[in-house]
Amino acid sequence: MTTPLLARIEAGAPIASLTHDEQERLAVEIRETIIATVARTGGHLAPSLGVVELTIALQAVFPTPRDRIVWDVGHQCYAHKLLTGRLGRFCTLRQSGGISGFPRRSESCHDIFGTGHSGTSISAAAGLAAARDALGEDHKVVAVIGDGSMTSGEAFEALNHVGHLKQDLVVVLNDNEMSISPNVGALSSYLNRVLTGHLPTRMRDEFVKFLRSLPGVGEQAAKMAKRVEESVKALIVPGLLFEELGFRYVGPIPGHELKNLIETFRNVREQFKKPVLVHVITKKGKGYAPAERDPARYHGVGPFDPATGALIAQPAAPAYTTVFGQALVREAASERRLIAITAAMTDGTGLAPFAAAYPKRFFDVGIAEQHAVTFAAGLACEGLRPVVAVYSTFLQRAFDQLLHDVCLQALPVVFALDRAGLVGDDGATHHGVFDLSYLRQMPNLVIAAPKDEAELAQLIRTALAHDGPMALRYPRGAGRGVEVPEVPEPLPIGSWETLRPGGDLAFLAVGSCVYPALEAARELEAEGWRVGVVNARFVKPLDEALLAQTAAENALLLTAEENVLAGGFGAAVLEYFAEHAPGAVRIELAGIPDEFVEHGTQADLRAQYGIDAAGLAARAREMLEDKRDGR
Repeated sequence: MTTPLLARIEAGAPIASLTHDEQERLAVEIRETIIATVARTGGHLAPSLGVVELTIALQAVFPTPRDRIVWDVGHQCYAHKLLTGRLGRFCTLRQSGGISGFPRRSESCHDIFGTGHSGTSISAAAGLAAARDALGEDHKVVAVIGDGSMTSGEAFEALNHVGHLKQDLVVVLNDNEMSISPNVGALSSYLNRVLTGHLPTRMRDEFVKFLRSLPGVGEQAAKMAKRVEESVKALIVPGLLFEELGFRYVGPIPGHELKNLIETFRNVREQFKKPVLVHVITKKGKGYAPAERDPARYHGVGPFDPATGALIAQPAAPAYTTVFGQALVREAASERRLIAITAAMTDGTGLAPFAAAYPKRFFDVGIAEQHAVTFAAGLACEGLRPVVAVYSTFLQRAFDQLLHDVCLQALPVVFALDRAGLVGDDGATHHGVFDLSYLRQMPNLVIAAPKDEAELAQLIRTALAHDGPMALRYPRGAGRGVEVPEVPEPLPIGSWETLRPGGDLAFLAVGSCVYPALEAARELEAEGWRVGVVNARFVKPLDEALLAQTAAENALLLTAEENVLAGGFGAAVLEYFAEHAPGAVRIELAGIPDEFVEHGTQADLRAQYGIDAAGLAARAREMLEDKRDGR
């Protein structure tokens, strides 16, 4: 695949120097490069395809790093990376040691602000604009935010503040939904080119100035003119809310017409020194038929055949996400109080079947995790059994609501934490390796992690029967392939199980580490060691009786968790022995050290941190040999 125009940009040619036809061909090259690369590496395909023209137009008018562009979430940043010096490394996208799938300050000076969670762009851009003004600089600051991210409370907090400050800041609302499609077309493009041009802006300002100069009635006439203008806007423009927040609203404009985009952005740059919101309509998956037909499926996708769009190497076992969704549908049939809640992740959390089967008992609150948690607390107050399904990394955003609104009141809310542990290619912003630590400090909260999909079904039933808050965390990806019982038995709160008797050493393993610990134990048994495995499925409360018994039967304990060691499961075990039996047993911890984890495959990362079977066996072997040698 040849990309001569991308190569010219890589060599330093400014986008603005290209002819219109060349810019159009550049968009084709970018799409071809994204499709070919993501087909091999996996990644966020549909979002990035949908903003190709928008990215070209922004870089043509607001070139980074001179100007500052902040991409909200950042899963649409592939075109941005290709246009800012990373064409040669783009083949390493999301690969271990390669470039990130999200903006990262450490990767490029063009990545102005690192992102990965939604709703942060306008806040960050406001800070960048305030710093610019404090330092006496004159560059432009642009925040690009999707319509989905606009449901985030932080986005509206930032809009409110920017409007109050009257900052010179541009917000680009990338709207890839079709709810306002009647407003898109030649007339809308024409109106926005005219309304942002020199002459109309100057005429409007001069007219208001003239009215105010009239003796006696000038100010009243100016106010009346303003009211008439706002009334007309309310009838023909869907941006009155933003105008009331202090932004000049421009739009909606078609997001795949380069000439119109560039002209509009140039007019905005030249004419406005105050908050402006430019509303752009785009199509997710633009330019690749499978992604256009099913943008949700190709939002974040694994490797696929670019010719057909067919996904490659589908796992034989169902994903934990699928098992969770199916189990919740089964539970809802007999538990009429069950309510499912998600924060704009219906498909991602496996709740689509539940939403179809029980639409009146399902709530998608948008990208608003804080609201989701307190909303669930309100439901629980009236005797319902809400289940909040959320990625582990996103529940961090609702820490206070979980602590203050749920745990303090001991309300029976179930938190289903998908993608807990190492998530792989999405990298540092998405690894769910902190939840055991930030949840364990919360009074009244039970925390559990299933070893496989059958135990997940059991823990769901356990949580729904528990009269208090409970969190279940389970990993990304396929399960173990075990059969899920139709009628799962609930588990006693705080109960562990011994899977293998020991004698020399015992693994205390949590969740995704249980089966690797079993494999490691079998390897060590072949070497003559007696190694036990305990499925420590409840992180809080601990099974203190089985913990004490295991310590009495083994001189060595090795905890294993896919979580940071600071404050995690291993720390809980150490705390127990520090209080009840200091020095009684030698304990070591396997998990994630005090650092952010880079992107890579789950298998590579587990090996890197020594929590796969080989790593656990090596760590245990070292402990056993030290013990044998008297060290």
